Amino acid sequence: MKLLLFFCFLAAVAVIPLTAKTPNIVVIFCDDLGYSDVGCFGAKGYETPHLDKMAKEGIKFTNFHVASAVCSASRAALLTGCYNTRVGINGALGPNSKIGLSLDELTMGELVQQNGYATACFGKWHLGDHPRFLPTNNGFDEYYGLPYSNDMWPYHPGVRHLPMEKRIKRWPHLPLIEGTKVINPKVSPKDQEQLTTDYTKKAVKFIEKNTSKPFFLYLAHSMPHVPLYVSDKFRGKTKRGIYGDVIAEIDWSVGQVLDVLKRTELDRNTLVIFTSDNGPWLSYGEHSGLADPLREGKGTSWEGGVRVPFIARWPGRIPEGSVNDNPAMTIDLYPTIAGLTKSSLPEHEIDGKDIWPMLSGKKDAKSPQEAYYIYYSNSQLQAVISGSWKLILPHKYRTMAGKSGGKDGIPNGYSANTIKEPELYHLKSDVSEKKNLAEERPEELKRLLALAEKAYKDLGDGSLKRKGTGRRQVGRVPK
Repeated sequence: MKLLLFFCFLAAVAVIPLTAKTPNIVVIFCDDLGYSDVGCFGAKGYETPHLDKMAKEGIKFTNFHVASAVCSASRAALLTGCYNTRVGINGALGPNSKIGLSLDELTMGELVQQNGYATACFGKWHLGDHPRFLPTNNGFDEYYGLPYSNDMWPYHPGVRHLPMEKRIKRWPHLPLIEGTKVINPKVSPKDQEQLTTDYTKKAVKFIEKNTSKPFFLYLAHSMPHVPLYVSDKFRGKTKRGIYGDVIAEIDWSVGQVLDVLKRTELDRNTLVIFTSDNGPWLSYGEHSGLADPLREGKGTSWEGGVRVPFIARWPGRIPEGSVNDNPAMTIDLYPTIAGLTKSSLPEHEIDGKDIWPMLSGKKDAKSPQEAYYIYYSNSQLQAVISGSWKLILPHKYRTMAGKSGGKDGIPNGYSANTIKEPELYHLKSDVSEKKNLAEERPEELKRLLALAEKAYKDLGDGSLKRKGTGRRQVGRVPK
């Protein structure tokens, strides 16, 4: 009997810190949302009242980056705290991919599950569509959403002029998944109109049923990735056309999450983070977002591709109306959340560092990172950011080259451009990356090139055929 009472006491002690001290975490992750697509970041033609209020009640980061300006790579970095190259995820994984995030990686969901958190992922996953790679096998108790991008289906702009039997040879039907079960094998355009609403309803319900235990909610919207779809309640409501309507619905979704937190009295014990996986897909023109005043967009390592809006709110812990202009990156959220939830970091190396001093508005808090590294396809290192300086390494990139984007969901073509010699930009005075200072500031150029060399030794570079010593194996579908 005494032994039983002793174990009951230990169980009670273990529960107290979780319910009383550790915060709930909500990460809202948009797809292809541009830097200036939120009201408080300069959006025009529509309003985002809930996001603007969230920024007024919390903090806005104006110098926040993703590790790579493309879907799967960006998500891998967010959920593992590692550069995507370290974990072997590059580009955007397609349907029936033979690879995915390795089960040896510890996702953000698994990180907090160690401490008894309920976890859920609603929305776009895009880290492997084989069942072994889906969220419920990677740290999430619940999953509902699309396994990859919403344009990877027979209605893709590149094939929708073809007969259906030819379309599905390139893009199979798009599945909607719950857990690991396909609940809708052929998502239709009408179904896509309800995605933002359905994800939001799932998120609200998850919060309502976990009021008595800590939770981690990863709400990964499929929008505003093309093709754009919006529910009837927001269609035609903005001056910006369907793109504005889509953002208005995402803003509504944020409002629903904040409302349920207040209604359930969890508001003051919940950190809510809002950001995007990369910049806007400029070739889609009127169906694309904007990254003004930044250069280029999605699929490039210029600021328009990798600098994204970031807002965080936690009443009583984050000072209201704060703004931080120090560099930070999605990889830093992983160790920050580990610290706040008292979760143990994995034994293997991660690249992120705790930025809670910056998030909490601590006076004079600076980025804990010496540098941030931007990778793109083929594990190519394309840029290095250190303080206010940014190094652009030789590489090819796509650009609209002054052309307008497409209309009605059909993209206009990109042009190719090449950086032949390293370029250097001072982001604090030249956020649009217009003036190359490589010749004027040789000492800074040398310093950043030395940082790049450190990255080559650690993570390699596919374009240079350098392997690196710190890369881990990607997950593979068993044969």
